Amino acid sequence: METQTIGSWAFILGVIIAIVGGAVGGYVIEYAPWIVLALVILGLVVGFINIGQKEVNDFLIAAIALTLVGIGGSAAQLSTIPAIGAVVQAIVGNIVVFVAPAALVVALKAVYNLARSPA
Repeated sequence: METQTIGSWAFILGVIIAIVGGAVGGYVIEYAPWIVLALVILGLVVGFINIGQKEVNDFLIAAIALTLVGIGGSAAQLSTIPAIGAVVQAIVGNIVVFVAPAALVVALKAVYNLARSPA
């Protein structure tokens, strides 16, 4: 299987796990650590495989925006939405858990590329 295909499937699977894990998280609380572990591993795979040099800036900007939404005050406000607020908040939190490792890998690769190239 081609690495780009693996990276694409890792992204799709990560998003699905983030959504499903957030939607049913309250019912499968004993599996929460495994859901987080799967999201982190898939995020690392996406960071290593999917993001090329051309996409670094766009990806990091999107990752910063998602992380700020997930950890900022807006995420807490999501829980106030009647009936679905807690689920939406959990989904956003899971997406942050998925994107953060990918952002870390991409940022480290960008810093490495900047440090090794002459000024």
